[in-house]
Amino acid sequence: MSVTDVFDAVAGTYDEARRRLVPCFDAFYGAAVEVAVPPLRAALAAGRTPDVLDLGAGTGLLSLLLSAAVPGARLTLVDGAPSMLAVAAGHLAARGVSHHTVHADLADPLPEGRYDAVVSALAIHHLDDDGKRGLYRRAADALAPGGVFVNAEQVAGPTPALERRYDEVWMARIAELGSDAEEIAASRGRMRYDRPATVADQCRWLGEAGLVDVDCFFKEWRFAVFGGRRPPE
Repeated sequence: MSVTDVFDAVAGTYDEARRRLVPCFDAFYGAAVEVAVPPLRAALAAGRTPDVLDLGAGTGLLSLLLSAAVPGARLTLVDGAPSMLAVAAGHLAARGVSHHTVHADLADPLPEGRYDAVVSALAIHHLDDDGKRGLYRRAADALAPGGVFVNAEQVAGPTPALERRYDEVWMARIAELGSDAEEIAASRGRMRYDRPATVADQCRWLGEAGLVDVDCFFKEWRFAVFGGRRPPE
């Protein structure tokens, strides 16, 4: 079974456990929105519609938050799991948000266009490191001048000891928030497809892709938000 098959199978219930399985949910997603918003508002101020590309959009959690923060943004959502995209489209349509969905793998060419923000949440860690680097280059190329790339991601610990500690803290936190044995087992099953990289490596790859002002803007154990900006022309 592929990673897209795994997530397609849980599309209808995926969002129910997000706040338990991502213990820092509000700060994590909130930081991603804060990084992405400035060029979107700048586009509105310049009299044009801001364009957002959401990679591995899943059920559209990040796109929904961005559309609430910047009403009028136009969103393109890419995901390999059609059932997840259908859930996302339903949520966005119910809120009257302009959007377009693209059924594609993250290794595929990105939709044509120039985007004020290219964003992703909890998706790119399913690619191997070469796949991540290739996607970061394509994402940087897809940005309009001054646009931002932001990745809200699950990351690897920089040492085996820290990786173990990340997992210990995560297990303790999700148990405190009410995850039961069945939910934890299901999450562990999906995590077999994870291939996370460290923040340091990924920030370096973003710089190599041509982005500037690259930084990690938020980090709580295995959950991090990092990104960079395409230089203005």
